Amino acid sequence: MADATDRADAAGATDTTGAADTAGATDTAGATAVAESRRAIHRAVRAGLRPDPWKRGPVLTALALLLGLSLLLHAWIPNRIGNLGSLVETFLPWLGLFVPVLLAGALWRRSASAVLALLLPVTVWLNLFGGLLGDKSHPGGDLTVASHNVGAGNPDPAGTARDLAASGADVLALEELTPQDRGTYEKGLAKAYPHHAVLGTVGVWSRLPLSDTRPVDIRTDVGPLARTKPADVTLADNRALRTTVATDHGPLAVYVAHLGSARVNPRAGFWTDSRDRNAQALGEAVAAERNARVVLLGDLNGTMDDRAFDGLTSRLRSVQDAAGDGFGFTWPAKFPVARIDQILVRGVEPRSGRTLPATGSDHLPVAAAIDW
Repeated sequence: MADATDRADAAGATDTTGAADTAGATDTAGATAVAESRRAIHRAVRAGLRPDPWKRGPVLTALALLLGLSLLLHAWIPNRIGNLGSLVETFLPWLGLFVPVLLAGALWRRSASAVLALLLPVTVWLNLFGGLLGDKSHPGGDLTVASHNVGAGNPDPAGTARDLAASGADVLALEELTPQDRGTYEKGLAKAYPHHAVLGTVGVWSRLPLSDTRPVDIRTDVGPLARTKPADVTLADNRALRTTVATDHGPLAVYVAHLGSARVNPRAGFWTDSRDRNAQALGEAVAAERNARVVLLGDLNGTMDDRAFDGLTSRLRSVQDAAGDGFGFTWPAKFPVARIDQILVRGVEPRSGRTLPATGSDHLPVAAAIDW
């Protein structure tokens, strides 16, 4: 009996010791886990408070700030060297593409300062162009107008004429008409548009009567030799006209213009001399217009962000900006990157603005609906 009792006591002692050891080990493990959690929290706090994320990526931070300032102060970028200011303004919306590139770099570098700096260009870009991301057009409109640079090298002028006749426009302006294709357009548009006038390389076709059609001097040809040219030679090179369209709501002054080209070359930079001279003269003509209701249609060879058009944008509204569907880029037709074909108005209310399907030209046609 003593042996059995001793064995029982020994077993009990063993169980008690094992339980105590287990409990002790559990307590130790718990304490270790708690301590490790505290250290992890301390490490996280120290990591969040340390200045390293703000010191990383100084170049990315500087580039983000430069991008934001370029968007915000684009009008201050000088034109003295290669017309840099106008070049930047021509493609101003595309500067927004640098934001995701810089953001990717900032995240890769884990640069908090670069991410914060990107708030500037994002805010400015949205303020400038956020309204063009959606469709601001509205149904209806008393009159539909359209414009198209048909292209001197258009391989299918007859097809272009058919497409434009089917566009539904009440007033249609064409630019870059050539003597050899003029008859094709007149024939192809005659059924849809009983009234038309062509002066030089620009023309207007209308379902409504036209009157007082005359050329507009946009100083296309300047210098001493220009004064010696006979009238018929000058008219053949005419690139702007003004006419009056008789509507149910009264007369509407319509201007059609094709301004000089802009070129980028290594020697001159962004060359816009003739275009800028034309834009200034056209702005003066619009300023002198007595009719309160004005529509300007044409290939202006520039975007309305460009300071060269301040004389026009200060007096006329862009239909695309006011009631357009998206950015409405028109050139080049195969992959449009800029809206250089414009519809600007005064004294009427834009209802919608859009581009039309491509034709044989290197420009897309544009159309707008307006109300009185």
